[in-house]
Amino acid sequence: MHPTHSTQPTLVFIHGFLDGAQIWDDVTRHLGHRADGALCVDLPGMGARADEPGPFSLDRLAADVTTQVRALSRPVVLVGHSMGAQIAELVAQRLDQQVRGLVLLTPVPLGGAGLPSEAMSAFHAIGGNPAAQRELRRNVLVSLDDTRLERLGQLGDRVAAKAVGEFADLWNAGHPSGAEPSRYRGPVLIVRGDGDNFVDFAMISSGVMPRFKAPAIASIERAGHWPHVEQPLAVAGVIGPFFANVEHAPNVAHQPDAPVAPQGWTRAFEQKSADAFADSFAASVVLEASVLAKPAVGIEQVKTVMTTASKIYEALSFTHEAHNGLRDYLEWEVQAFGGERMRGVTVLTKNTAGKIVHVAIHHRPLGGALKFSAELGRRLQGTVDASLFYPGV
Repeated sequence: MHPTHSTQPTLVFIHGFLDGAQIWDDVTRHLGHRADGALCVDLPGMGARADEPGPFSLDRLAADVTTQVRALSRPVVLVGHSMGAQIAELVAQRLDQQVRGLVLLTPVPLGGAGLPSEAMSAFHAIGGNPAAQRELRRNVLVSLDDTRLERLGQLGDRVAAKAVGEFADLWNAGHPSGAEPSRYRGPVLIVRGDGDNFVDFAMISSGVMPRFKAPAIASIERAGHWPHVEQPLAVAGVIGPFFANVEHAPNVAHQPDAPVAPQGWTRAFEQKSADAFADSFAASVVLEASVLAKPAVGIEQVKTVMTTASKIYEALSFTHEAHNGLRDYLEWEVQAFGGERMRGVTVLTKNTAGKIVHVAIHHRPLGGALKFSAELGRRLQGTVDASLFYPGV
């Protein structure tokens, strides 16, 4: 039988690497009635199921959760942390319209973190080594006291030493479907810890955001890689409104995407005009970008750089957008240098008057970004400080 979709959705929480279902206790407590009937899963080989043997794979873990969620016979909102975010997305792909919303908390990209073997050796080494496990966690936490760190560590202690490295390799290698846009088309909320030095904004903007059409973004202050443990009230505070919106909205999983709404920034690119850019900026605006060796500061310098940059593009398309308070996130695709394609994310921070005070532009791939920077420097030679740009490549 297919699930009945007329009932209210249920929250389903999927933990990450070396954790367990109980890690969500504080978040569900703060969510109150919204967490009534919530399902907090223990993944095979971890948590209360740490004794279950391998081999493990992301597909095995996702199939296990899919079976549990399908048995609920009601719509759900999936919440996945880190490696659990990879599994949540795979489950969402399998369950189609039963999944009304997807919350990805400090998510490792479905395509994997891609860390080199020397970096992964630290994750393999914590198997059977409680002190090393706690130290690794401490390095990616911001505000966690020793008592709660010990609670985290005890969850990891349950996992078989051999399985620790196996699980680490799973999230690092990722899943083949992570190389293409997500097949899940419903509402998505991405939540990051503002002090997370593992899943940082660069990883999210390059490996997670582009996979979805219009993800919402939230940032948790004073939190690292475990914001649901470090700041559970704040995490509940962003999941709650997202859940409420999904709860009262029709199932929009297969509705066509809305175009990016025109605004001052996108219109300035259309006009390729310094005046158009200036109209959007506050006087003290700062521009940081992967094509700049250091920030451009002030409206005159920033509008000059942006106007010149807009003229290098042969074609520009804004593809997705998201909003979080005074921040706008815009994904784009461009063509330059006789057909070379680049993609990226722009983050615009505005003041209460609606003027842009900070711009952060992330280009990829690296080779295209360096070539673009060198071309900017060539065109602005004698006009803008040459130290802003990378030398020719």
